[in-house]
Amino acid sequence: MGDITLALRVAQSGLLGNQEALHTISNNVANLNTDGYSRKIVRFEQVNVGGIGAGTQIAEVQRRVDEGLMKTLRIENGETNTFAIQENFFTRMQDLFGSPEDNTSFAHLTEQLSEAFELLAVSPDKTLESSEVVRRANDLLANIKGMSETIQDLRLQADGEIAELVGDMTRITSKIDKLNDDIIANSSVGRDVTDLKDQRDMEVDKLSKLVDIRYFSRSDGDVVVFTESGHTLVDTVPPPITHVPASSVSATSTHSEGDINGIFVGTTIAANDMTNQIREGQLKGLIDLRDSVLPSLQAELDEFASELRDVINQVHNRGTAFPGAQTMTGTRIFIKPAEQTMTLDSGGDDVTIMLADSSGNQSAVTTLKTIMASNLYGTSGSQVQSANGPWTISEVAAQIEDWLQTNGTSSATATIGSDGKFAINLNSTSLYLSFRDESDTANGSTAEDAVINFNASTTTSSGANSDTTIDETVSGFSYFFGLNDFFVDSRLDNTWESEVVSSSFTTPSSPTTETLTFRDTSTAAGAVLGSITVNGGTSLADLATQITNNVTNLTASAIPEGDGSRLRISHDLGSSLTITQGSGTTANTLLTSLGLKVSETGISQVMHVRTDIQTQPSNIATGQMQWDANIGASGEYTLAAGDDTIAQALSNIMTSTNAFDQAGGLAARNSTFANYAAEVLSTNASLAAANDRNLESQQSLVESLQFKSDSVRGVNLDEEMSDLLVYEQAFAAAARVISVIQNMIDALERAIQ
Repeated sequence: MGDITLALRVAQSGLLGNQEALHTISNNVANLNTDGYSRKIVRFEQVNVGGIGAGTQIAEVQRRVDEGLMKTLRIENGETNTFAIQENFFTRMQDLFGSPEDNTSFAHLTEQLSEAFELLAVSPDKTLESSEVVRRANDLLANIKGMSETIQDLRLQADGEIAELVGDMTRITSKIDKLNDDIIANSSVGRDVTDLKDQRDMEVDKLSKLVDIRYFSRSDGDVVVFTESGHTLVDTVPPPITHVPASSVSATSTHSEGDINGIFVGTTIAANDMTNQIREGQLKGLIDLRDSVLPSLQAELDEFASELRDVINQVHNRGTAFPGAQTMTGTRIFIKPAEQTMTLDSGGDDVTIMLADSSGNQSAVTTLKTIMASNLYGTSGSQVQSANGPWTISEVAAQIEDWLQTNGTSSATATIGSDGKFAINLNSTSLYLSFRDESDTANGSTAEDAVINFNASTTTSSGANSDTTIDETVSGFSYFFGLNDFFVDSRLDNTWESEVVSSSFTTPSSPTTETLTFRDTSTAAGAVLGSITVNGGTSLADLATQITNNVTNLTASAIPEGDGSRLRISHDLGSSLTITQGSGTTANTLLTSLGLKVSETGISQVMHVRTDIQTQPSNIATGQMQWDANIGASGEYTLAAGDDTIAQALSNIMTSTNAFDQAGGLAARNSTFANYAAEVLSTNASLAAANDRNLESQQSLVESLQFKSDSVRGVNLDEEMSDLLVYEQAFAAAARVISVIQNMIDALERAIQ
């Protein structure tokens, strides 16, 4: 009887085991088209009791997956999504920038401005041509401004999407953590957890599309997920993942400076910010757009705008509208004009100053050197300045004012206003002022830009300004002050930037140390905020840290751009700022080495044609003060309404090759404005095309890997039907054995009775 009972139990184990196997096959077939489902396989094992076979049992239900292939697929999925998330942004940028040949592209509008200047050169005294120049300039600037604003809108949108994805990450990691707990709890009591693992795999797949992940499994079935850079996303207790989106973004807003919040894993401290360490996934794509691609395009627009402004303004300042100006307001800001100095180049340069009547005829004339060396003018009435300088900016203003007042414009003013700008007002209705730079003091000398050496330093508590180091050299007296600029903006000088320097940049080794001094207008005009001594071989990042840590009210950062970085120094209170380099027996050249100057970032959003020129286009400078030896006893200066000297120069400069600094994705180059504009558009188109190619290549790779993975983990109906027959027959056989044993037991019972 014992053997019969054992046989019954053995048959029963076969029946139950095959029944479970049939259930597994049924589940496989039912989930044939279910995303994320992996084929389940039942593995049997023999049962032995005292060394005697006692049937079978299910050892485990296995998932048929290739873990190595799945890891590779997730890595490539992350790379694919890096490009995929950028596609819509590039499409919008393509629509915005257009092609060079499009009538609305800023390359085409640049050509139209050039054509307008050509027409003005032909008819410099015609109102229609002057108005056309203003109209075309406004069209170009409006286009650039619109592109710049859209770039910032896209950056803000990208930052908002980053916040949404970070929220998704939090939900996914929480779900993975819960599934980990469920898997551990169920597997500890022998329950099947393969479906739970499928669910967890789906969440891991989702996470891999957002950020680069690596993971490993513990012996209890727990999965630990972390980024490639080492930030743990899922462990015993998943840390919070946070990003507070920006409410607004400007051209100067950067993650490096803290204007844009980081992506923090855990508490919001710098060590937990993984923003710059994310290497793949949708987050990487959005971060690249927000912090690299779009700012690079902004930098290229700003370089175009600033070069256009500088070149046009320099030429425009050489001349005047007929018959001169009765008011002039400069654009350069002096933080302490009573101490900051200018020096004319020792080669003989001088500046002719003329008052003319309404017909352009000379009423009075002098030169800058003449009045600065005279004891008839100035605040003391008897001060005599050195021949070439240095002269303080206030002294220059006072000498010019006195000369104007004693030569027909008794109420004239020439002062440095509270805004730090040089302003001249003749307060006369009959006379007009104009300047002409010349190679010498003698009347009728060759017209050429006077070289102005500017020392921006101010006195210290120890006494007078003894710093003789030149901080900036500018060609053109009127251009130095910005007295007759065509393009203007209303920005303060509260942010300075270097040129783009290589990632390996270090400060010059000779001299071994250099000094930078920082001054502002936040307290007393020209107040020294602080000075730093910079050792040779200092990196850009270390220099930024040194400035931030040692100079009051300043924040410095190394801002990535293109294949290098810029040093950006911002005044925390928004005050105008001046940076000077130290003096000594060994020349300090740090400002030159860095190309440090007032920042141009965002200039394309605020630059405009000077208001009075927009209102009255005839204020465009088309002519220049000319020397006529045949007038008067020994010659005089004069202005003519039809003089096209400056109009021709403006036309020529628009089609001439100009030096553009490295900006964004464009290396430093010599180019015309139209060609540079076309290169900006081509760069954007190239970026979009490269993204499309990369996306297509990655999608092809992912599809191939996905097909291989599905071939392993997917349900194959032919295999399931084959297994179904096997288990069905085994089930039937076990049932038949049970039936036979039951008959034997029945026969035995009848025999006993």
